Amino acid sequence: MQQFEQSIYDLIVETSTNLPADVRKAIQAAQELEDKGTRSALSLSTIGENINMAECNVSPICQDTGMPTFIIHCPVGANQIVMKKHILAAVERATKDNKLRPNSVDSLTGENQGNVGPGTPVIHFEQWERDDIEVKLILKGGGCENKNIQYSLPAELEGLGKAGRDLDGIRKCIMHAVYQAQGQGCAAGFIGVGIGGDRTTGYELAKQQLFRPVDDVNPNEELRKLENYIMENANKLGIGTMGFGGQVTLLGCKIGAINRLPASFFVSVAYNCWAFRRQGVILDAATGAIQDWVYKSGKGIAMQGIAVEEAVDKMEDANEQRREIVLQTPISEEQIRSLKVGDVVIINGIMHTGRDALHKYLMDHDSPVDLNGAALYHCGPVMSKDSSGEYHVKAAGPTTSIREEPYQGDIIKKFGIRAVIGKGGMGPKTLKALQEHGAVYLNAIGGAAQYYAQCFKKVEGVDFLEFGIPEAMWHLQTEGFAAIVTMDSHGNSLHADVELESKAKLEQFKEPVFK
Repeated sequence: MQQFEQSIYDLIVETSTNLPADVRKAIQAAQELEDKGTRSALSLSTIGENINMAECNVSPICQDTGMPTFIIHCPVGANQIVMKKHILAAVERATKDNKLRPNSVDSLTGENQGNVGPGTPVIHFEQWERDDIEVKLILKGGGCENKNIQYSLPAELEGLGKAGRDLDGIRKCIMHAVYQAQGQGCAAGFIGVGIGGDRTTGYELAKQQLFRPVDDVNPNEELRKLENYIMENANKLGIGTMGFGGQVTLLGCKIGAINRLPASFFVSVAYNCWAFRRQGVILDAATGAIQDWVYKSGKGIAMQGIAVEEAVDKMEDANEQRREIVLQTPISEEQIRSLKVGDVVIINGIMHTGRDALHKYLMDHDSPVDLNGAALYHCGPVMSKDSSGEYHVKAAGPTTSIREEPYQGDIIKKFGIRAVIGKGGMGPKTLKALQEHGAVYLNAIGGAAQYYAQCFKKVEGVDFLEFGIPEAMWHLQTEGFAAIVTMDSHGNSLHADVELESKAKLEQFKEPVFK
């Protein structure tokens, strides 16, 4: 097994940096279906460019490399203790080499422990009758993990009414699961559905479905019909890429079922973003060397990506000409008040990152830097440190902003922040603060970690490294950072509009289909 650790390391790098062929083909199909010249088309173009860049740079597709989850099938007699040690060593090496972001946080102290700690990574062993070893890995980020949802039937569902303990009730749960994710899980996404089990095994079954090839066919006829129904109708909700509205909301749906207790009927949905990072290897049981890859490599399948400037030029609005505005930080209130939902903004100058730990801190403390007129980026980047001690940005896409809703309005007021950047939008408290204090919310393209990393030309400094690299406050010299105004200072919110419109469309699926 002398090659086992290297094989696991190679698996991690491939999973983090290169989407497999079936996922790429699903995204390509979405690009062809989406209406040209729309916000969603711009997003899909940026996603395509980001996929190409990640493969070329051998860097993380998305900065949130999630909870590494390994599923291992091995022959009887294989030494699982030794294999686990090698897996942990490979994970630590991949973290050091910036192929994984340090994501393992002590739940009591908040200390970031890299990617190895109690419960991290997740490793499941199962014996089989073959004489080789299969190792599958999925990297599922926290943003889409937060949009997982579990239903206990019977249930009353918003927009759909009563969902009973039958196939039609399951149908309603899945449609509702897609609706509730909106753009916060980096739509367009993939879902795995687990029917039955208990609360734990239901979620396990749902995540297991994500290991199925995107283009496979469910052997169960009823589940096959349900998968086809969901794929056809979920895209009629109009949520679209990043929740901007559009033709493509769902890229894949896989459903499995196991037995349950008479008293319980759970439907568990595992939501995965477009950056669907899962791969597997077949290993020689004696040497640990890679014999084959489980999923066909995406190498050589170039995605349709064009520069944002070109994509913006192609964007058309039915009512008015799309505007592109360049902002230099610090930004004035007058500049902000001139912006409106739909404008494309290009930011130059200093930008500051801030996530959960920083927002909590700023509620009760002063900022280490002047934030008046500043752009605050909801981002937990992957950072590398060179031999001289200087940091460089390796991956830097936006995180889900709604987590900061309890804090954001107060922080805007307290510090005079003019632009908040993230993904998925924010709620009414933040919208009110934008209007009262003259600020905007800018939606960056979720998962586009390589595209945005190139916009950060220099790391000017960092505060609160004790929070861990993802939660620290990074001060970044920025050039050409593009995002879309989705919440403006006049009380308008694209996210609220899309949610309201998709809810109305959801209601058309209230009547029974599977009887």
